Amino acid sequence: MSAIKHNWTTQEILDIYNKPIMELLYEAATIHRLHHDPNTVQVSTLLSIKTGGCSEDCGYCPQAARYHTNVEGNDLMTVKQVKAQALRAKSGGSSRVCMGAAWRNVKDGEEFDQVLEMVRTINKLDMEVCCTLGMVTENQAKRLAEAGLYAYNHNLDSSEDYYKKVISTRGFEDRLQTIDNVRKTNVTVCSGGIIGMGEKVEDRAGMLVALSTLNPQPESTPINALVAVEGTPLENQEPIVIWDMIRMVATTRIIMPETQVRLSAGRTQMTQEGQTLCFFAGANSIFAGDKLLTTPNPDVSDDMKMFEILGLKPQKPFTKKAQPLTVEAADSTYEALGEKPKWTRPTHKIERNEQAKQNRKSSQ
Repeated sequence: MSAIKHNWTTQEILDIYNKPIMELLYEAATIHRLHHDPNTVQVSTLLSIKTGGCSEDCGYCPQAARYHTNVEGNDLMTVKQVKAQALRAKSGGSSRVCMGAAWRNVKDGEEFDQVLEMVRTINKLDMEVCCTLGMVTENQAKRLAEAGLYAYNHNLDSSEDYYKKVISTRGFEDRLQTIDNVRKTNVTVCSGGIIGMGEKVEDRAGMLVALSTLNPQPESTPINALVAVEGTPLENQEPIVIWDMIRMVATTRIIMPETQVRLSAGRTQMTQEGQTLCFFAGANSIFAGDKLLTTPNPDVSDDMKMFEILGLKPQKPFTKKAQPLTVEAADSTYEALGEKPKWTRPTHKIERNEQAKQNRKSSQ
């Protein structure tokens, strides 16, 4: 196998993305088979452990408090509730549980301690545990690792240039800093983005440049198709065509050969045939369950029927990396430092985000 390339340029990636589709699919499928079992797909369950009320202004997100999206918020789930959901996911074929909290960043305290206990509990069920909690400091990442966290998700969302047209309450550099903090532990990195937000193909390539030039590259990269939610600034975006998703998956596979490419949000808008081409192009991970945090997702039984038709089998947990050890809270080496990091707060405004905010105020 050839060495992983970490110096991709935007033009090189565009040249791959724009290849004739048959040539692109053949190259991606060939590379996929060199590094992965083409008939195995990781199945993960995404669980919203704390929903709504987020202070950020992400233009795609129905959990932002400033938008009127009819999302019902809830306080942090209990460890018992999360364990029950994890067991249900395991019985449905999932090997990983990803817990998402609508936070800007992790704050030391009772709630974070509760999340750490959730991580310990799920790891003891012999399932991979992933968290997406916003920005984290190095010490917080080490506490998560010590509890038994397998992966941390922190998406770049888009290219650095287009990011500024979607989000104004945090900086792109904070995304990279969080990934760097996670890299100082044994926790794997899950980072990808969203297509269909009105970006250009060059922005999609720019996002892949940012991901592929990380060293090491992310172990997992979700490719999401925007699910336009009423009340968000991007509510009127037209769904992307399936060929855009196929090209994005194939290009990601070619430039990040060892990464698990995750076919994520937007699968309800895809036919079974479209998803099949994505698997052929190198996607080897999906989220199962009726929801992805707050947006719709195919039913687990439908996914299992699709797997049966295609001859796919779910990936077993800890196939790519050994199961981490869990250190109990009483034996922890790391403790809360009460940190108050100065994460970036850009000063620019995004017109459509401001308009969606005003629409919420006028509807109250």
